[in-house]
Amino acid sequence: MKESKNKFVFKIVVIGDSAVGKTSLINKFTKGNFQEDYIQTIGAQLSSYDDEIKGDKIQLFFWDIAGQDNFHFLRPAFYQGSRAAIIVFSLEDSNHGKKSLEHIDEWHEDLKSHCGDLPIVLLGNKVDLVNKKKLKEKKVLKLVNKRGFIGYYKTSAKTGEGVIEAFQALIKYLYNKYK
Repeated sequence: MKESKNKFVFKIVVIGDSAVGKTSLINKFTKGNFQEDYIQTIGAQLSSYDDEIKGDKIQLFFWDIAGQDNFHFLRPAFYQGSRAAIIVFSLEDSNHGKKSLEHIDEWHEDLKSHCGDLPIVLLGNKVDLVNKKKLKEKKVLKLVNKRGFIGYYKTSAKTGEGVIEAFQALIKYLYNKYK
């Protein structure tokens, strides 16, 4: 094995409404596990993950930002220094799922106002709870295009579907941008 040439450190904020699965997605990617019980994030939660591409070491810090409005005042401090973002919404055919999709614009505008333009991946989570054939994705794909997001993935923190692909796509994007 050749010696590492470089070390890259990336801070990635993970944002979206409460109860869309942000913490669960991070845990699935970084630890490979899923917890059934919902535990509300207070403020922010930090997770790290080490990776390697072409002999270069990559250290990622995922900042899991609480989705509740009462933590809104803390977000600017948590956003600081971010290199990329993941915005998560729920694919569930429920009021909560629909609202989380509607709020993507607000999350993006809030992030842009504090960080400028960052590479963003959009995750439609809880795909295991919906009939994929009935998913109406035109609105989502239009939003991804309009907002200039670098990708959109349907994920399930429970089954792991799409999780590794989504996170790896963002990691590779960052690596190629900063190498």
